Amino acid sequence: MIEQQQKNDFFALTSFLYGGNANYLEELYAEYEKNPTAVNTEWCDFFKILHDGTSHWPISGKYGDDWLGIPRCMLGKPQQNVLKKTIRSASSKLSQDQDEHVQAARDSIRAITMIQAFRIRGHLHARLDPLQLAEKPEDYSELSPETYGFTQEDYERKIFIDNVLGLEYATIPEMLAILNRTYCSTIGVEFMHISDPIQKRWIQERIEGPEKGIGFTPEGKKAILRKLIEAEGFEQFLDIKYKGTKRFGLDGAEALIPALEQIIKRGGALGVQEIVMGMAHRGRLNVLAQVMSKPHRVIFHEFKGGSYKPDDVEGSGDVKYHLGASFDRAFDGNKVHLSLLPNPSHLEIVNPVVMGKVRAKQDHLTGIGSLPDLRDRARIMPLLIHGDAAFSGQGVVAEMFGLSGLKGHRVAGSLHVIINNQIGFTTNPRFSRSSPYPSDTSKMIETPIFHVNGDDPEAVVHVAKIAVEFRQVFHKPVVLDMFCYRRFGHNESDEPAFTQPLMYKAIRNHQTTLGLYGEKLITEGVVTTEEINSYKQAWWKKLEVEFEASTTYKPNKADWLDGMWTGLRIADSADEQRHGCTGVAVKTLKKIGYRLVEAPKNFHVHRTIQRFLEKRTRMITTGEAIDWATAEALAFGSLAIEGTPIRLSGQDVERGTFSQRHSVLYDQESEQRYIPLNNVQKGQAIYEVINSMLSEEAVLGFEYGYSLAEPRGLTIWEAQFGDFANGAQVIFDQFISSAERKWLRMSGLVCLLPHGFEGQGPEHSSARLERYLQLCAEDNIQVANCTTPANYFHILRRQIRRDFRKPLILMTPKSLLRHKRAISSIHDMASNSCFHRLLPDDAESLKNPVIKLQKNAGIRRVVLCSGKVYYDLYEEREKRGIDDVYLLRVEQLYPFPAKALVDKLSRFLSAEIVWCQEEPKNMGAWSFISPYLEWVLAHIGAKYNRAHYAGRPASASPATGIMSKHLEQLAASLEDALVHDLS
Repeated sequence: MIEQQQKNDFFALTSFLYGGNANYLEELYAEYEKNPTAVNTEWCDFFKILHDGTSHWPISGKYGDDWLGIPRCMLGKPQQNVLKKTIRSASSKLSQDQDEHVQAARDSIRAITMIQAFRIRGHLHARLDPLQLAEKPEDYSELSPETYGFTQEDYERKIFIDNVLGLEYATIPEMLAILNRTYCSTIGVEFMHISDPIQKRWIQERIEGPEKGIGFTPEGKKAILRKLIEAEGFEQFLDIKYKGTKRFGLDGAEALIPALEQIIKRGGALGVQEIVMGMAHRGRLNVLAQVMSKPHRVIFHEFKGGSYKPDDVEGSGDVKYHLGASFDRAFDGNKVHLSLLPNPSHLEIVNPVVMGKVRAKQDHLTGIGSLPDLRDRARIMPLLIHGDAAFSGQGVVAEMFGLSGLKGHRVAGSLHVIINNQIGFTTNPRFSRSSPYPSDTSKMIETPIFHVNGDDPEAVVHVAKIAVEFRQVFHKPVVLDMFCYRRFGHNESDEPAFTQPLMYKAIRNHQTTLGLYGEKLITEGVVTTEEINSYKQAWWKKLEVEFEASTTYKPNKADWLDGMWTGLRIADSADEQRHGCTGVAVKTLKKIGYRLVEAPKNFHVHRTIQRFLEKRTRMITTGEAIDWATAEALAFGSLAIEGTPIRLSGQDVERGTFSQRHSVLYDQESEQRYIPLNNVQKGQAIYEVINSMLSEEAVLGFEYGYSLAEPRGLTIWEAQFGDFANGAQVIFDQFISSAERKWLRMSGLVCLLPHGFEGQGPEHSSARLERYLQLCAEDNIQVANCTTPANYFHILRRQIRRDFRKPLILMTPKSLLRHKRAISSIHDMASNSCFHRLLPDDAESLKNPVIKLQKNAGIRRVVLCSGKVYYDLYEEREKRGIDDVYLLRVEQLYPFPAKALVDKLSRFLSAEIVWCQEEPKNMGAWSFISPYLEWVLAHIGAKYNRAHYAGRPASASPATGIMSKHLEQLAASLEDALVHDLS
């Protein structure tokens, strides 16, 4: 091959058509004009046939004056000295016997151009809409051979296309047959936007060619038919038995069921061991029954109002079309574990949760933080089923795709199926999106998109197979956009004709997918009418048996503590302390600390970071003045050497928003990275720190999903500023705070939300503490606002050291990161120490306090507070010389430490009780904590049975942006808390 190529190259260089020889030819022709006998006889004969005044290439003759859109002015009579131009244009110098070669070359170029047009634009002309209501381009000329210069006379001529369509030579009709079948039938493919030529070539070779069409054996067709019978029969059965009950049926999109079967089957053959699924409510019951193998009797039991969980398991439950399930399926000897995540009605929000769970499961296989072969990650596949309006309308979809290729979030590709009903509740597509297709959102990451007509189940199954293969080869997301319709309204009691009369007139007159496919198979001789009826009767009989069994069915097992969750327990709300063993030996802490400040030899640390490390070294050596970031690093390091992996994700978390963390050191000359926490000792667990994309909703959803599959690790999401978390409010509301009660799904996720009023304005002051407290009930989450590095150390370790899991919402500091008083001793983290839900007044424990407090009976007022305001109160009290006001910190706001507070306040039965906060009165903890304080005061028989409020007045905005006003409000709050007469 190499030798032949060398010969070809030599031939090209010596050819008179080679551009590099143009100057030589011009000089030779000039000699000929002066003296024809001065040149070689062959050249003399060649030049004789060239006449400057005559056009020997009547381009417009054969193909018309508009051939390929060339302007007429370019086809006119050549000017004088045109030879210099014609010499540079190879075609004008060919002799008559070379015309056929030029014709062949031109035909090949035109044919390839036409083929490219089909690849790029063919999908616009495909027959995708089962109802044939969608608008299609009126101008088909872009796919017409005539556009590329062909006439009917050319149709029988074999054209060289170099195996582009699987054929070396092909006539125009042969090409059109392949192109129309591939790109303009009931399948339309978009892939030419992909920049990777290997991926494009793979798709072309997979779908183009004489033998690349849809092809199923008779048994394969019968398998599709049976799945359609099951899907349609199930919906009809529910409609009869539970008339008018909401089920969000799959009616009109039944081809989804055989497509999912193909995905599982083909995926299993290509090495997929587990599929984690997420989908909305449309068709969910059908998928649970026919794909996930959830027993029909269980679904019928739930339709009758029965619970999905045993009676002895607490929980509020959820509607049947939100529930999840997990089962094993086997095809051709390949077992695939399927799990469908439960999810709320907030469309698409489950997407990043699925991705996070998949990532955690992949990490179990490949190792956290490693760089595994993507083929190993590909053994677990995320499969998401979307609605058309939601896919294009919900921003979390774009955020999810944005995560798909990023460090710490890759899942080796995902599979996406859009149930394209061509409507969103009552809104037509032209009013619900600005793009031609709902799938256009996915083009941002260059996914291949397979559009398909849902009334052609063979086509749907065919492209599902191709989609799985692409994902397994390239480990990239793939989208399957199935055009179908919604036979009934948004739900079964809705009347869609109010707003879509023409669509629903067409639907009423439109045969079902099963009916159409059954007729097709009967025509083909694959099955008979009797066989189809027999299948239907057998299926209906099975459903009747299951329906009868549902009357006596009782759930006997909850699966929430299986698998990775084995050994963990349900939290006992009566277990008041629940400290966990969180202290660590001082010797161990110092060993960890010294490793945290070491850098490799010849590693060029930034000089400011070097000072940071030196300061940390002094902290570890003396064991005193441990700051917030050092306490955090010691918590992470101690967990890592105990075998607990730590995953910290969020915007700029490697360095920390406030330049406090510096988890990753960068060589200032090479930018080489070094992570001290991954070099504490051999055999330790991994500390994975990930600077996420600039997203809250998708990233928090991903980390929540990760925590669902990694109960043995510490999973943390940190907001850049606490108020940014409201961009992910749906995750907090629908998952973090309620999933355990609704779906029996626990999580140990930690959310770090920087919070503190420091005069910086309405933005970034408040993490909206009140919103998380409003979510608190039934021991669902933990909310804390720590004031010391040691307590922060313990509360992080407590997440792992206990034998149950609860989400933790933690208000974290900003200015306290470097506050001279917000420090701890290493002994506060030692073996005999633990987390304190209440912290006493520091003036009690200091050896030489500026203010020596009165004895218990002499305390006039107890001021309770949480967070940074404690230090403001402490310093103001010192400045005023007040000795009869006791400051008590509530470090954990929920679960509220009522019994502990009873013990503390019993010392001060005659004292006034004040709650002081830095947030406005309508925000912060006041509204939440006030009823608890009333109960405590009544319980201890205190002189004053109600607490008083001290803080900023109610406000629409979280904080003022004027520093002078901020200081004025702070001074007034401190005055009210410490001095103001409450009588």
